[in-house]
Amino acid sequence: MANTTETATEAVGEAASHAAEAAGHAAQSAGMPQLDTSTFANQIFWLVVALIVIYFVLSRIALPRIGGVLADRQRTITSDIAAAEELKAKAVEAEKAYNQAIADARTEAAKIVAEARAEIQKDLDAATAKADAEIAAKAAESAARIDEIRAGAIESVKEVANDTAAALVAALGGSADGASVATAVADRMKG
Repeated sequence: MANTTETATEAVGEAASHAAEAAGHAAQSAGMPQLDTSTFANQIFWLVVALIVIYFVLSRIALPRIGGVLADRQRTITSDIAAAEELKAKAVEAEKAYNQAIADARTEAAKIVAEARAEIQKDLDAATAKADAEIAAKAAESAARIDEIRAGAIESVKEVANDTAAALVAALGGSADGASVATAVADRMKG
């Protein structure tokens, strides 16, 4: 067993010496590896390679795809704008047609109102003419009846005046013949 213990102690000692060497080496190259001047040429080479690869990937793959997407987007925007302008033009035409339809409807309504007024006026004129004719006929009939009544009244007044005058002359003690009394009454009635 002693042998095993010695071997273990030697192994630990060796490990410690290796660790000390590694620590010394790390202490010598402490800092950022990118700033190590011994690797600058290698770093510049890989930088140029990476930039060339990125350039070719961007110029051959990514940028054409992005350009295609932008072109598609521009075409879509342009077609949408054209469609919007077309729809706007159709809306303007529809508005003009609507305004024309309203104007036509108003004209038609005014025409219908005028026709209705003319029809009503014609019916009113016919009714007025009929009423005027009836009124004129009744007025003429009434005038004729008034003339008859007036003529009858004058004759009645003459008869009453003749009878009254003959009665007054007789009451006053005179005698009068019918012809002289009728002449005297007729002269008096004339004025």
